[in-house]
Amino acid sequence: MNILDKIVLDKRREVVLKKSVIPVSQLEQSVLFEQSKRSVVANMHNSTYGIIAEHKRRSPSKSVINQSFTVEEVTQGYEKAGVAGISVLTDGKYFGGSLDDLLLARASVNTPLLRKEFVIDEYQLLEAKAYGADFILLIAAILTRDEIKQLSEFAHSIDLEVLLEVHNEEELHKSIMPSLDLIGVNNRNLKTFDVSLETSKSLAEKIPNEFIKVSESGISSVAAIQELQPYGYKGFLIGENFMKTNNAGLSCQEFIQNLKFEI
Repeated sequence: MNILDKIVLDKRREVVLKKSVIPVSQLEQSVLFEQSKRSVVANMHNSTYGIIAEHKRRSPSKSVINQSFTVEEVTQGYEKAGVAGISVLTDGKYFGGSLDDLLLARASVNTPLLRKEFVIDEYQLLEAKAYGADFILLIAAILTRDEIKQLSEFAHSIDLEVLLEVHNEEELHKSIMPSLDLIGVNNRNLKTFDVSLETSKSLAEKIPNEFIKVSESGISSVAAIQELQPYGYKGFLIGENFMKTNNAGLSCQEFIQNLKFEI
């Protein structure tokens, strides 16, 4: 069993437990549930570089990245830098995140928020909405085509935008459908954790133009973005590169200033 299989197995247990404690009706009564979304899609169309910056304490591949920042410090720093969206990891066991992180982020910024999670159930989308997310991640590697359809359509029904993540051509072909908004190519192999920008390059022309193309993982320089933009990528999800510094927000700000200078 690889790490992705372990995460999904744990996630299924976690969702069953949460459903037994917090009913759907309680999530739907959240103050945030009625808020209209802040659109990352609109931001991407209006942005030259489309950075989605991530709050990420640790990961299975890198262990601790940074535990010293508060969510407020990081997200406010990212917003000040002018990012198109902010990703907040909410998995506890493997990434050290929580739904409270999402809630704190929502209280701190007006930028569109991504609930970065291993989504396997509509219940998690209701949680995302109740805790202030504007868009959600679906990972093709852990979902069937029918599940992607069901979850993406449900997300739209509660006014959440959808980022679908793929790792290879097979995942991309099974996933393409009208209920997606952004298609992300993860340059990190979730089974081996090897990273290569060639993954984004090889899949770029196979992604229909009606979807915003996002490249994820392994983007640590302006040069990497310049390398990928000719392939049609409008969005770039960057987390570790900022979080491993002493000031994630400032690091992001300097990165974007360099982008403006170079592009």
